[in-house]
Amino acid sequence: MRSWLAVAVLVLVAVPAAAQPATTAKADNPFFVEWKTPFGVPPFGLIKTEHYMPAYDEAIARQRAEVAAISSSKAAPTFANTIEALDGTGLLLAKVDAVFSNLRGSDTNDQLQAIAKDVAPKQAALRDDILLDETLFKRVKAVWERRAKLKLTPEQAKLLDDTYKNFVRGGANLDPAQKERMRAINKDLSLLSVTFADNLLKETNAYRLVIDKPEDLAGLPERMVAGAAAAAKAAGLEGKWVFGLQAPSIWPFLQSADNRELRRQILAAYTSRCDHGDASDNKAVLTKIAALRAERAKLLGYQTHADFVLEERMAKTPDKVYALLDRVWKPALVVARKDAADLQAQLNQGGGDLKLEAADWRWCAEKVRKARYDLDEQALRPYFKLDNARDGAFYVANRLYGITFTELKGLPVHNPEVKAFEVKDANGSHLGVYYADYHPRPGKRGGAWSSSFRGQHFEKGKDVRPVVVNVMNFSPPVGDAPALLSLEEVETLFHEFGHGLNALLSRIHYRTLAGMPRDFVELPSQIMENWVLEPEVLRVYAKHWKTGEVIPDALIEKIKASRKFDQGFATVEYTAACYLDMDWHTLTEPREVDATAFENAGMAKIGLPPEIVVRYRSPYFQHVFAGGYSAGYYGYIWCEVLDSDAFQAFKEKGLFDQATARSFRTNILEKAGSEDPMEMWMRFRGREPRVEPLLEKRGLN
Repeated sequence: MRSWLAVAVLVLVAVPAAAQPATTAKADNPFFVEWKTPFGVPPFGLIKTEHYMPAYDEAIARQRAEVAAISSSKAAPTFANTIEALDGTGLLLAKVDAVFSNLRGSDTNDQLQAIAKDVAPKQAALRDDILLDETLFKRVKAVWERRAKLKLTPEQAKLLDDTYKNFVRGGANLDPAQKERMRAINKDLSLLSVTFADNLLKETNAYRLVIDKPEDLAGLPERMVAGAAAAAKAAGLEGKWVFGLQAPSIWPFLQSADNRELRRQILAAYTSRCDHGDASDNKAVLTKIAALRAERAKLLGYQTHADFVLEERMAKTPDKVYALLDRVWKPALVVARKDAADLQAQLNQGGGDLKLEAADWRWCAEKVRKARYDLDEQALRPYFKLDNARDGAFYVANRLYGITFTELKGLPVHNPEVKAFEVKDANGSHLGVYYADYHPRPGKRGGAWSSSFRGQHFEKGKDVRPVVVNVMNFSPPVGDAPALLSLEEVETLFHEFGHGLNALLSRIHYRTLAGMPRDFVELPSQIMENWVLEPEVLRVYAKHWKTGEVIPDALIEKIKASRKFDQGFATVEYTAACYLDMDWHTLTEPREVDATAFENAGMAKIGLPPEIVVRYRSPYFQHVFAGGYSAGYYGYIWCEVLDSDAFQAFKEKGLFDQATARSFRTNILEKAGSEDPMEMWMRFRGREPRVEPLLEKRGLN
């Protein structure tokens, strides 16, 4: 995110638009005053819906004025009065947008969605007005052309280079007619992405599978049945059971429900979201997005949108992304096909002549897992109490970096479920505030993510420390039991916590450099997952919620023995989505295509087995059509190459080796986007990354 451009981190969730709220006087608007809260966190209790639009309008106007002052300056352009000055603009807009975008993701409503639709084109216009300002670009270019003569620090040099490229990639070198077309494209894209996410949220929330026969619950764990009964009661259907499409509901259902027809129904509902030819259908929206992105890339001189995006990533070119995907896809497909034969045998165990389907895969896999490894995933939950798992992540951070987390009672929070912690460094100095928001609710979008209410940066020579938030959709408490997580949910907690650590440990000067490239940013998060199943760490947090018994060594061994099981499926369904993303964004002509036919052709080309559904079909692929991952979804597997190799350094030197941890902190976590990622990696690892540790970890070698 380029902070001085005030590009909103629009957490793309949407519900139907509503009438705009009335404006409010500046004197009553908390965005126009300094926050006197502890650590300067947002005063959530004072911020009302009607405060946002006046704050946005004022913030946009202020940034326009700030940028105009730089552009119209009579002083000769210098690094300080042009490049640094640009980085310092838009502070109010960043303040407003951080609160709005985060709450829109975790506690949305009709009014917030209406505001989002109003704000998106305004911010797109602001960005274009800045990047297409010819006078301003001349100043930036003048500084950039003298860069060899300037005595800049590496971080300053990166800021200068990024700022110049930002203007060029934003259209500064286009002719007037092309600039006008660029403005129109960016406006359309800003609205289409909001519409895409709006449709998806409505479709996801609208569906419910209602069961009224107890026999149809066969196979489901007791805690899941109790949760479904509670959901039914809340929906006015007491005495029945309700299941939805959110992660804590659908995936355990597909894994455990013995009723094959019901598994088919819920998976069909999930995979056909926004694909019904009605008002919420996303096919026309996404094809328009892809076409506009292709047209914009052509305007800027790139062959495809992927070429435009990847120029700024570690991968650099689409060919290198496809090469990595091919390297992973081929062995994964071999493993998946072998596993499919085993699952087919399981499906017809005891007689029968059924053909394995996508709705059967998770159910059969769980049966095979139990038989082969004597491991029941549900038997792990009692050892994975949410609070304990969170404390396990805190423990790892403490052992690695010496930092501590202390809960802050009474600190303003955006929802009563949220917990807040002060984070201190090993020397006792304040590092930041960490918010944890763990459970689903109607106004929260699906998935898990890490964000900030305030990013770390320097302001007037002062190190402004961050306010970080991790947001999840974990299994909620049921009955008298606390929230008990699946192993996958524990890994997700550690993953997002890794993003949070990255933000908390950041030590950069310029807000513009706050974001890592998409194919590097997952390294800090994914490496944290490697500590989840280390016996030393498990014994700290994996304790039975009733008895306090530490997870038995025998169970740990079963978990580790089964880790490579079903990795063919996991790798194929994910990598297929990476191919789909790249296919959409390597279109060489800006034309709208038949979305279904295009997707089917792409999946047929790579040979996706019919028993496996691509992780995200196009109509609900929010990551790439409304979430900032266009031509970038491959980044997770790219970063898994990095994290597998990086964790091997810890395994070689010691799980909590202080020299290795210090190197990872100073060379990776503290740097954010202030240096070239490969240079950061080389300083830490001493060589280029190797793919072999990833293939070994997944059992694909």
